[in-house]
Amino acid sequence: MSGALAAEWIKLRSVRSTYYVFAVVASTLLLAALMAWNGTNAWDSGTPEQRAAWQRAQPLETMFLPLVQLCAAVLGAMAITSEYTTGMIRTSLTAVPSRPAALAAKAAAVAAPSLATGLAAMFATHGIVRLVIGDRPLADYDTPFPDSVPLLLALGLSVGAVALVGLGVGTALRSTAGAIVAVCVLLFVLPVLPAFLPSPWDERLAGVLLPNLAMQLAGAADDPLLPPMGAFAVMAAYVVVALGAGAVLLLRRDA
Repeated sequence: MSGALAAEWIKLRSVRSTYYVFAVVASTLLLAALMAWNGTNAWDSGTPEQRAAWQRAQPLETMFLPLVQLCAAVLGAMAITSEYTTGMIRTSLTAVPSRPAALAAKAAAVAAPSLATGLAAMFATHGIVRLVIGDRPLADYDTPFPDSVPLLLALGLSVGAVALVGLGVGTALRSTAGAIVAVCVLLFVLPVLPAFLPSPWDERLAGVLLPNLAMQLAGAADDPLLPPMGAFAVMAAYVVVALGAGAVLLLRRDA
């Protein structure tokens, strides 16, 4: 298993697409700094009503989370779909005949950098924004930093989970475009559906959707459907279902 892990790690860091994904994530830090700078200017010159609106604004790390999650999903999907595109999947499965073991090694190789990148992006964004806005009470950034740690950890964990979902969907579909579209539906389309449902089904559906789990996991949601451990269980279920479906199809189909 250690050999399979080493091989997957080498494959992941030897392709340019991995670094392109990380570069996009890194660019969010610059965007966050620019938005925070714009917010400070608006605060300093704003009316009391405008300042009140900025106080109620969404923290920037939660605003950029979907982009970071999408980058992680692309990384997870391409970790397997690129091998189907080039035909390297046959070589990989010849070197590691046990297909579940091969998928598990790939999952570990994807999860570790995705989780680390997600945590780094969330903590760095939060730190940069705090530095730029100073002591201005914008978007609750005037709260003590330790109070923000649970939310930042939950946001980073969700990035790792989405990366594994992307890997599972990519394994099932064997198509980079198809996997990315499926994840985009999960992250951006399904969250719109609760608005068209009657109460209480709108809140019930919204509460179990993947983009809404991190806030509940951290206990930071205004009216949570799930307790923190329940949100963690649902997040884990997304990963298990996606990887499980990918593993079943990987076992049943020819390479």
